[in-house]
Amino acid sequence: MSQFFRIHPDNPQPRLIAQAVQIVKDGGVVALPTDSSYALACRLDDKDAVTRLRRIRGLDERQHLSLVVRDLSELANFAMVDNRQFRLIKSVTPGPYVFLLQATKEVPRRLSHPQRRTIGLRVPDHAITLALLEAIGEPLIATTLILPPDADPLNDPEEIRARLEKQLDLVIDGGACPREPSTVIDLTGDEPVLVRAGRGRLEPFGLSAA
Repeated sequence: MSQFFRIHPDNPQPRLIAQAVQIVKDGGVVALPTDSSYALACRLDDKDAVTRLRRIRGLDERQHLSLVVRDLSELANFAMVDNRQFRLIKSVTPGPYVFLLQATKEVPRRLSHPQRRTIGLRVPDHAITLALLEAIGEPLIATTLILPPDADPLNDPEEIRARLEKQLDLVIDGGACPREPSTVIDLTGDEPVLVRAGRGRLEPFGLSAA
């Protein structure tokens, strides 16, 4: 049975953030709001929690999870980027994007793509998620909350509670989010490649959804 916290979307209550951090540290899988839709998240180094997250979401090991970080100061620990890639990422973050990048050795192999050794990186623009990341002091692993066989992500915390109450440890109610996934951009090649069109603008990358 999951807990349900109503947290202010602009001024998160420190007491509730601290309780949410403890749930995550204790191995919890949580639903939290982002600047696109809601997401599922857990600790990066908690193998059991990551397995549960993948099972809830219906993802196998070939499908990327995203590393969610507070800011780009943590980027070099987990991804190899050159100056061009860094400038592109910096120009649109924080924001509703996931960037596919070459993973460093710091990233556990079970979290990166098994053949390509890539990882998704996300710097969200949402006060609750940023407060949680600041308080826990480490990145989280996350994925857009799309439940099979749905095509669209969930953006209503009450619906998330009703559908996943027995599978999650915490649902954070930060109000409704946009019902759009994040935009996924592959930056591992010479030019940006659109993997999934979502809420983020494509013009900064010279791309179009067509």
